[in-house]
Amino acid sequence: MRWILAVAAVSALLFWFLTQPVALSPEDLPEHRPDANNGQRIYYAGGCSSCHGTDLGGGLEMPSEYGTFLVPNISTDPVEGIGDWTTIQFINAMMLGVSPDGRHYYPAFPYTSYTRMKVQDVIDLKAFLDLQEPVERQVGSHQLGFPWSFRRGIGLWKIRYLEQGAAVDTVGQDALIQQGRYLVEGPGHCGECHTPRDRFGGLQTGWWLAGAPNPDGEGRVPNITSHQDGLKSWSQSDIAYYLESGFMPDFDTVGGSMVKVQENMARLPEADREAIAAYLKYIPARSRKGD
Repeated sequence: MRWILAVAAVSALLFWFLTQPVALSPEDLPEHRPDANNGQRIYYAGGCSSCHGTDLGGGLEMPSEYGTFLVPNISTDPVEGIGDWTTIQFINAMMLGVSPDGRHYYPAFPYTSYTRMKVQDVIDLKAFLDLQEPVERQVGSHQLGFPWSFRRGIGLWKIRYLEQGAAVDTVGQDALIQQGRYLVEGPGHCGECHTPRDRFGGLQTGWWLAGAPNPDGEGRVPNITSHQDGLKSWSQSDIAYYLESGFMPDFDTVGGSMVKVQENMARLPEADREAIAAYLKYIPARSRKGD
């Protein structure tokens, strides 16, 4: 019996050690003067208003197989929003999924993509958000059942899934593709919807952007690789024009949840849309049906 208790105690200590949130300190940050104009560009690339609302007051309910997640208030309200957050607290939330009080955030918040962002861009994003109006809207807690309600376990999930490396190797490619990779894999977090997930909710990067079940429960999120099930018939200029105008090559128009995404992409500089298009035509063609 004693050895069983000893093993249990050691296991508990190991679990507690492995699952502790890992965060950066102010000393880890590079010297950087915040640029709110670039922050606005990153804001549109990330489509922050698509989930958090145009006023950033949050409240959107996101049902899933794990329960219902509620999108938080990220306005400058110091009580209900993030108005009193420091720069390092914002970076730790965005890039490492750690809250100001040292808890893990659930990966419904796509920090698994934001971890690939440049720290300087995250700092600039905060500078832009700091210019927005406060919204005094209280958002409730997530509605999750056990064991998903046990937040500490996310630490193990992060060990398995929180990767800062590129999803697709673009080493040696031109600057346009490199920029597109950054926008798609980082702030744009396109893989969070267009890539299938495994039973634990981690992205199956072997099927990167090959389409996935719609989290809303109806239909599928489309394949956006160059496979025949995806964008094979689209030219690079077709993709860029779609992101700008919402018009497809067959003259159909953007629909569903992609409407808000496209509206944000339309606000990006033309060079960014061209970069996204170049990257999407570069990545390997894959197809994933039957999820």
